[in-house]
Amino acid sequence: MNSSDHNHGGPTSPLRPAARHASPGATLPLAVRVEALEEDLVGIVGRPNVLSDAELRAPYEVDWTRRFAGRCAMVARPGSTAEVAAVLAACCARGVSVVPQGGNTGLVGASVPPDDSGTCVVVSTRRLSKIDPIDKAASQVTVGAGVTLAALQNAAAAEGFAFPVDLAARDSATVGGMVATNAGGLHVIRYGAMRQRVLGVEAVLADGTVISHLGGLLKDNTGYDLSQLLVGSEGTLAIITAIRVSLVPETPHRAVALLGLESTSRALDVIDKLRANLPGLQAAELFFEDGLALVRSHARLGPPLARAYPVYLLVEVAGRVDCTDDLLNALTVLDLPEDAAAIGVDTSTVTKLWEYRERHTEAVSAIGIPHKLDVTLPQSHLPRFEKDLRSLLAGRFPEATLVLFGHAGDGNLHVNVVGPDPNDDAVDEAVLTLVASFGGSISAEHGIGRAKARWLGLSRSASEITAMKAIKAALDPYGILNPAALFAGA
Repeated sequence: MNSSDHNHGGPTSPLRPAARHASPGATLPLAVRVEALEEDLVGIVGRPNVLSDAELRAPYEVDWTRRFAGRCAMVARPGSTAEVAAVLAACCARGVSVVPQGGNTGLVGASVPPDDSGTCVVVSTRRLSKIDPIDKAASQVTVGAGVTLAALQNAAAAEGFAFPVDLAARDSATVGGMVATNAGGLHVIRYGAMRQRVLGVEAVLADGTVISHLGGLLKDNTGYDLSQLLVGSEGTLAIITAIRVSLVPETPHRAVALLGLESTSRALDVIDKLRANLPGLQAAELFFEDGLALVRSHARLGPPLARAYPVYLLVEVAGRVDCTDDLLNALTVLDLPEDAAAIGVDTSTVTKLWEYRERHTEAVSAIGIPHKLDVTLPQSHLPRFEKDLRSLLAGRFPEATLVLFGHAGDGNLHVNVVGPDPNDDAVDEAVLTLVASFGGSISAEHGIGRAKARWLGLSRSASEITAMKAIKAALDPYGILNPAALFAGA
């Protein structure tokens, strides 16, 4: 893949010094700079792709949770890498900060304006929607950052391949955003997160410099891997415009089992046994009786099993040939009660069983604005963490409703707390401090954003944060790229 297919000759000026200081245009009054910038951007992307009217900006100014919102001066919608480069060069010259945004499915406030000042520009990547022909020999493809996950999956399937990272927000989440947050999703236990699928990236630095490395070579030991540096960077180092990703052979046969269990400890025991006996295991999703009740009420679903259980585990196996017998044989060694399992092997039944897990997020949002805390624990600590978390919330936040679910196979739990004021961070601090006490991470796959920036030190040492800030200062010396994300007060 030649980078020019996505680049089209964007600016490639040398990097500026790493010292952080005011950009060249910052001496003029901000209002003057913003007004002049709008004219610049119209000249680059065209009037229809510069949204300054309040109603047109509105969908770009609030995140999916509704907890984080702000106001921008305008939204720019570039349609190529060259246009992204020109937009960033103009913003840098005018001293106006930029917030990159993909599908706006983020949950930590990283892709929306940080405040109501109306002084930043949201740069949407949704028009970067090109999908190159699939390289069948290499099992790879290069896609624009604005391509949705569903579009990538469909393009891969049409050629007998699969893109295995999967999320419930597949119809709107963009590949560029997934790279920027190192999204994980449902199949990490088999295929890894986005970091394991990315083979190259094209991106634009704050001053308009284009960096492109899309060759997809599996062996390429030529210095720093800038592509991997950008994975998980949350738009603080560059705006990703194209990505080279690896694909896997399509696995058209799926089988799902929804199991009722008596405890989280038992769920982990089941996962261990299934790992040993099911090489095609690709999902192990955990949820609880209270969360299932909420989902059933919201989505008007019937009970999945003959009776209720405290804990539910949804497991999926997939393969090139029918894997139903493999799943059934693996379940026989678990010594489950007869009424403790529902099996799905046809598309309709598989989809229905997945609804009980995938509709948790929408059901939570239907009862209020949640504090969404995406965390990872060492697997062995999940049972004790669940117990201590419930005790903590009941004691300190009795008004709170907890809905807990997640990817038990990789230790990732989604902690959703509804009830406390969305603007009050006390519950966030309490939960994240508890996570840290178990040796866990305060962010598994959603990122830090602005939601967790003040607690980054719970998961990263002071020296690590200093090193990350040094990288940020080197690549974005004027601090215009997503300045409120990742580092509190940086």
